[in-house]
Amino acid sequence: MPRKCVMKFSSLLAFAVFLSPTAFCQETASTPPPYRGVEQHIAGVFVTPVPNVPFSATVEVESSQALPDGSTEQKKTFNNIARDSAGRIYNERRTLVPSSFNGIPRIVSMHLYDPQNRMSTFMDPSTHIARESALPKPEVDASRQVTNSSVQGEDLGSDTMENVQVHGTRKSKTIPAQFSGTGQAIVVTDEYWYSEDLHLNMLVKHNDPRTGEQTVTVTQVNRAEPDPTMFQVPSGYKIVDETPVSQ
Repeated sequence: MPRKCVMKFSSLLAFAVFLSPTAFCQETASTPPPYRGVEQHIAGVFVTPVPNVPFSATVEVESSQALPDGSTEQKKTFNNIARDSAGRIYNERRTLVPSSFNGIPRIVSMHLYDPQNRMSTFMDPSTHIARESALPKPEVDASRQVTNSSVQGEDLGSDTMENVQVHGTRKSKTIPAQFSGTGQAIVVTDEYWYSEDLHLNMLVKHNDPRTGEQTVTVTQVNRAEPDPTMFQVPSGYKIVDETPVSQ
């Protein structure tokens, strides 16, 4: 398996980089949530907010989507991510651009999360508004855990990526013809290469015959303490407190 992989992803479809606020209630977990499939926004990887494992890295994204005329649309982008020793995380979302584009994709939004005070902050560079919200403590309801018998898992063994050990798992799900939208049964596959050391998915591949291929890869990992300013709202931003009054 190649150590450098690229991310394949469609321009309208993506991963969960910027998850819903409730997703950030999982900071006590040692593993990121599973990939939720194609969505209507660009995303990247979930940075688990665990302490004492600082790093910074680049997430490379590339998308390959089959178009109705038989051609293939190729797009790419990258996102910067980081976590400090306190468990604070930084993540960003950039626009997808044509694969021939040689510039730097524009930042659409940035996200900060501090597990100490459960403060989640989304920043919009176009308006210079930072929306803060203190998240509630997570509630675990075992009765909502559902086992899907149509999902099959395959152990892919171990490998090394960016000088860290990773373990691979491939999951496949068969969607019956009456639900696939194509008139035929299709198989959707998701492949995860997880680093126990970094508490991070280093590589995620998603393949759906209806939407094409998406791959997300973590590269340029630096294990040094990130610049503290990465976890602060930049000067010039208006901070808006959106914490519900009931909290």
